[in-house]
Amino acid sequence: MRNWILPEYISDVLPLESRQLETMRRAMLDLYERYGYEQVEPPLVEYVESLLTQDDSALDLKTFKLVDELTGRQMGLRADITPQVARIDAHILNRQGVTRLSYAGSVVTTRPDGLLANRQPRQIGAEIYGCADIGADVEAIELMLASLELAGVKDVRLEIGHIGLFNAMADAAQWQSEIRQLAFNALQQKDLAVLQQLTQSLPDSLRDGFLALPLCYGGAEVLDRARTKLPALPAVSEALDVLNKLSAALITRGIQMRFDLAELPGSYYHTGLVFNAYATGFVSAVARGGRYDRVGEKFGRSRPATGFSLDLRSLTAIPFPAHRAAILAPQGDDAALLSAISALRASGQTVIVDLGVDVTEVHINRSLQLISGQWQVVPLQ
Repeated sequence: MRNWILPEYISDVLPLESRQLETMRRAMLDLYERYGYEQVEPPLVEYVESLLTQDDSALDLKTFKLVDELTGRQMGLRADITPQVARIDAHILNRQGVTRLSYAGSVVTTRPDGLLANRQPRQIGAEIYGCADIGADVEAIELMLASLELAGVKDVRLEIGHIGLFNAMADAAQWQSEIRQLAFNALQQKDLAVLQQLTQSLPDSLRDGFLALPLCYGGAEVLDRARTKLPALPAVSEALDVLNKLSAALITRGIQMRFDLAELPGSYYHTGLVFNAYATGFVSAVARGGRYDRVGEKFGRSRPATGFSLDLRSLTAIPFPAHRAAILAPQGDDAALLSAISALRASGQTVIVDLGVDVTEVHINRSLQLISGQWQVVPLQ
């Protein structure tokens, strides 16, 4: 009954899940800080033009709109935090060197990303601005995998693609928005029948290239196969070179990966590498990331950018340790009692003052009792 009187795909966060969310959030943000990431907290609501990147109709559809009663301007509830972080990097911090930023907060979407998804995800992520080198992508992937390890996610599978391959061939085909979007969707769904229909009038090299993308899935050998199957376009060669460099860097660090050259992101602001993490027991990716080098262009400052994000709420299905049992203390104004309670709490113990506690409803296994003139912790009778 957690959705009682709430909108579809919206739910309350109850005590155990809330504790789990906060524990993961703290651990991940501490991890990011150790890598040099500074935390930012953008507002939940902004003028809608600041919440959307250029020509991102997918994000536009997911964004709730409302009217600002003070100005009459259209505002939006954020559906993704990355455009907000790009705005902060571009206009508020305005640094010249590499900037590492992290964030954690709720977003709200008009529609769920899947049948089991929530329309109010708890998004957390880390982003690097100002570095075009493959080292930034390697760091983002390392941090993403470390975040999932902290959350207790097992059997993680890393899959890597590059949206530049699709974009290069779509540009060569001179596809405009409508047919480009149809082909994009067909590739996401690996729908060869639709792809065949859309590409039937293209030159052989382009048609064969589009039809080869969904079949380019597997280990590093996929990249060699792609060089023979995809058209010899400069942007295609450049994208495959980037994937080769990334593969070598990840292998050096002992990170296993698979390549899926038809792996396309859900947001249009990605411009290059894309990487997703999948795990047993989850129906969709548990974390997503990639390159979005032009994400700040709308804000007047286009810088290289890469990063990742994940929804903490999607991870709360993982078994989590139960509440640490508390100590039940009597109510009173005795100075020694108050001192004992303060000392226990300062040592990290949870102490609940008895204001009418039902011990069957809370996690209590000890009590604070006055024994021989001293306040002592004893097993709960």
